[in-house]
Amino acid sequence: MANPTEELVVLITHGADHELSSVAFTIANGGITAGLKVSVFLTSAAVDLVRKRAIDMTHVEPLEPLPSLIGDFLERGGTLWACTPCVKARGYEEADLIDGVIITGASPMHERIKAGAATLSF
Repeated sequence: MANPTEELVVLITHGADHELSSVAFTIANGGITAGLKVSVFLTSAAVDLVRKRAIDMTHVEPLEPLPSLIGDFLERGGTLWACTPCVKARGYEEADLIDGVIITGASPMHERIKAGAATLSF
């Protein structure tokens, strides 16, 4: 039997133009509900999901609107990272992103994985 994990890292690469962004946050919230410590790492087009005003563009029926999904995730203690090079490549700064986003490289994600976190990619 595999050792149980208490953490989940969700890697998201899809942006506002793809339903998987909403699916990923729905599953991340489900992980919190299941008692996992959940972290989300946004890379590539996914960093657009947390840009102020852009977050309001995505709503995949029948899922909750993206602002609700991400707000719920953060309010319930989820950690939300945005890839530093991806943020910079788009000309974004911290002030351009919603509150609660941590701009960072991949090291914190790798540390969680090395410690035994389960992983999902979208």
